[in-house]
Amino acid sequence: MTTKAEQLYREAGEQFAPALARLARAVERNPEKARDLEQDMHCALWTSLARFDGRCALKTWVYRVAHNVAADHVAKAMRGPKKVPLEDIDTLPALSNTETLAAEAHAMARVAELIRKLPTLDTQVILLWLEGESGAEISDVTGLSPNAVGVRIHRIKSLLADQFNTASVPGENQ
Repeated sequence: MTTKAEQLYREAGEQFAPALARLARAVERNPEKARDLEQDMHCALWTSLARFDGRCALKTWVYRVAHNVAADHVAKAMRGPKKVPLEDIDTLPALSNTETLAAEAHAMARVAELIRKLPTLDTQVILLWLEGESGAEISDVTGLSPNAVGVRIHRIKSLLADQFNTASVPGENQ
């Protein structure tokens, strides 16, 4: 016999597991740490569903829990000294990759790095927007008013576009 929390977790996993994985990868560059973060999100979600009372949508609850875990992860990383393991050093693309694929991957990596540098709330807002969430849904998750969400999205998109166009390419002399 399954409990209500187990049923809710199963439902949440079916609907939102890919979004949680994308959030973890967006917040954490290291693939192993991103998988750990994703697992932490699932653990927090599992334990939190016992307190879920239905006053908000399950989707809102899942995103709140996941974004809180991600924010804690970022805060912990910022408190500690910056360490770069050898495994995190970028390698050259495989010779079989085309120039276009390499350029697209480089552009996506630059965008992801710019998003990682945003303040936590801005990161949450833009990642939810990239997931296709509406302003009202982002408002439910973040606690911002729908109008503030719209203004923030516009500001973040402009900032990212400006930074993307002016960001130096890694490896070039600055």
